[in-house]
Amino acid sequence: MSAQGLRLRQRKPEPERSGTPNVMMNTSEVSSSFSNNTTFVSSGPLPWYQFDICKDLPFGYVFYYAVKVLNMAVGFPANVIVMWLVARKKAHSSTSDIFISNLALLDAFFGMMTPLELLNRLQLNDSRIWYFQRFAYGVKDSTPLFLTCICLDRYVAVVHPIFFTRIRDNKIRVAISMVVWALTLAYSLIKCIFGIDSVVDIFSGLILTAFSIMVFCNISIMWVLRRSVIGKEEMHPMKKKGFKMVLIILVIIVILYLPPVALMPFSKYYSFRDFQCLISVIVFSIMDLSCSVEPLLYMSKTEKLSCFTCYQKPSKTSDNLSS
Repeated sequence: MSAQGLRLRQRKPEPERSGTPNVMMNTSEVSSSFSNNTTFVSSGPLPWYQFDICKDLPFGYVFYYAVKVLNMAVGFPANVIVMWLVARKKAHSSTSDIFISNLALLDAFFGMMTPLELLNRLQLNDSRIWYFQRFAYGVKDSTPLFLTCICLDRYVAVVHPIFFTRIRDNKIRVAISMVVWALTLAYSLIKCIFGIDSVVDIFSGLILTAFSIMVFCNISIMWVLRRSVIGKEEMHPMKKKGFKMVLIILVIIVILYLPPVALMPFSKYYSFRDFQCLISVIVFSIMDLSCSVEPLLYMSKTEKLSCFTCYQKPSKTSDNLSS
C-alpha cells in the first residue's frame, strides 16, 4: 500500500464477485491495469470522486481535496519559509537543521505538485502526467526517513549526551542525508516506472519502521526529561518547555502516522467500496497533512522570525530539543 493513493488512479474498479471481496487483490488488479497501460495519452476526465461506486460515498474525496488545497496554500509556503529560516540561523543552528531543511524541501516539492495533480485528476487524465505524479508520491512516501533522522538526532542529544558530543560534526549528517536522498530517488523512480504495486511491501516496511523509531525516540526523551526532576520541586523552565514540545511532537506523529500503520493488517477485511471511497482516502490524506503541520510546528518554535514575533536571542538548549 502506498501513501495517497492506494490506487486513486482509475475510473472503475472490477465488479465485486459473490462473497467477501479481497480488497487488496482488487485494488492491485485495478492499479496494475492502469500502471501497465502506456499506450494511451488521455482517456477523458475522471469523476471528481474517481470511482463510480464512490458516487454515494464522496466524503473521503471531499476531505482529500481539502487537504490538497491546504497543502498548496499553507504547506508549500510554510516549507519555503522553514528552508529560509534554517539558512539564516547559521550562528544558532542545531545539528538537526540539515535534516529539517531536507524534509522541508521534499514537502515543498510535493505541495508544489498539487495544481498539476488536481488538473490531471479532475480534467486531463493524461497517462504521461500520472508517471510524474507517481514519482511525487514516491517522494512523499519517503519523507518519514528524514523525520526519523530528526528524532534520532534529538534522542542521542538528550539520552546519550556524552556520545552526542563525539558526533556533532555536520559531515556525518550530510552523509546520512545523501544516503536518504539516494533511497528516496530510487524508491520514487521504481514507483514511477513500475507502478504502485512494485513498492507496496517497501512502503509498508518503511512506515512501520519509521513510526516505531519515532515513537521510541520521543518517549525516551520525555522519560529522561521527567526523570531529571525526581527529588526536585519542579522542572527547570527550559526542560519543561522541551518536555511539552516533545509531547506535542509525539501526539502529532501518532495522529499522522498511526492510521496507516493500524490499517495495514486489517485492509483485507474491508469491502472494496468502503476501502477505496472512504478509509484509504482519509487515512492517507491525514498522513499528507504532515506537509503543513510539520513546518508550522517548526515555525511556532522559531524565535528569529521577526515578522511573526519580536526578536529574541534563541536558546541553544531549546533549539536542540525542537524540530
